[in-house]
Amino acid sequence: MVTIKDSVHDHIRIDGVAADLLDTPAVQRLRRISQLGTVTLVYPSANHTRFEHSLGVYHLASRALDHLGIGGIQADRIEAAAILHDVGHAPFSHNVESLLYRHTGKYHDDVADLVAAGAVGDVLRDHDLDPGRIADIIAGEGRYAGLVSGELDVDRMDYLVRDAHHTGVPYGTIDTGRLVRELTFVDDTLVLDEGNVQTAESLLLARALMNPVVYTHHVARISKAMLRRATARLLETPDVTAEMVRRMDDHELIVALRRTEAARPIIDRYDRRDLYKRAVWAEYDDVPATVHDADHDRIRELEREIAATARTGSGPAADADDVDGSHDVDGVDDVDDVDVILDVPPEPSMRESTSRVTVNGDIRRLGDQSPLVSALRTAQRNQWRLGVYCPEPLTDRVGRAAADVLGLDPDSLISDVRHGLETTLDEFEPVS
Repeated sequence: MVTIKDSVHDHIRIDGVAADLLDTPAVQRLRRISQLGTVTLVYPSANHTRFEHSLGVYHLASRALDHLGIGGIQADRIEAAAILHDVGHAPFSHNVESLLYRHTGKYHDDVADLVAAGAVGDVLRDHDLDPGRIADIIAGEGRYAGLVSGELDVDRMDYLVRDAHHTGVPYGTIDTGRLVRELTFVDDTLVLDEGNVQTAESLLLARALMNPVVYTHHVARISKAMLRRATARLLETPDVTAEMVRRMDDHELIVALRRTEAARPIIDRYDRRDLYKRAVWAEYDDVPATVHDADHDRIRELEREIAATARTGSGPAADADDVDGSHDVDGVDDVDDVDVILDVPPEPSMRESTSRVTVNGDIRRLGDQSPLVSALRTAQRNQWRLGVYCPEPLTDRVGRAAADVLGLDPDSLISDVRHGLETTLDEFEPVS
């Protein structure tokens, strides 16, 4: 047995297969993967890692198994999945995941290859565990997978309290003890027991409040977009593949970006926290459906059109051969493709609202039972923002070009959601 002092859950005791997995290279790598990626540029104390989060998920999973009376090999499978559930994360956690998915077809929970190979696979087989079954649980498949990967999972419980603790914000506090104690299975469905609608709402509310102040804070979004753009340029080099990047840690990726000429202008800015600024920050209903629905290739086309329009004032045909160049952006005479990032967030969603709760003996979706869900969905839509980012000297020109290319009404753009002040584009002064 191993006992580890944790900043959130106090002492965590780890034994069995999880203890043997702890010192495998795949799990130790998580010490070098930041939990919140670029959020540390907003909250300097948010330097916690996927390793300590995995310990917390294991701890809560073990408590849930004890409460549910699940033991034996099934408990071993769940505990192994809990300690391994994040081994598929790329550097900076989710920040470059969508980029790597386009090259590999794998998200962070696609870990069948990782858990079957090397020391992890050896440990699992030594404990008579099938790596394929563990990978399925991590991917959310099987009766008990909802404990680790579902709407009421212990993964979500841990990251909310851990992220709130390390950022110092007061919004992610939830009663993990009660959530774990009230879990039960009804007809193979993981639900919260009778009388726990408010308990489920607390999880929903914590996530909804953490989203705008931590997870989608505009500085975190800008720095994430810059990191993703730099990594895309790294992948254009002949000697680096997406699979190689997928297995790097945070430090290795930063070093690789610094050594890549095409990525260096962006990563130098990232290192200095000399970040791009907002040229456009537009609300959901002010963005045309064609932009909401744009895929990656279309977004890249729109970025090139915005850059060309800002550069020439005459549309994307002008200087078309120069759209992928790079230059000293301290000058304002030219706008190149590298200078414009169009950030279109996914459609607002609230997965937690599909959690099941028991009400008068019936199993109901939280979204059908709680009036709070409707209010939070409205808030989530109101918080949604499309962003166009560029170096500060170019914000006025790029903002005007983006409004023209994207079909945005200049009078509908807002400068700062915290103040709620409406302004025209002529008055628009982006803030970082």
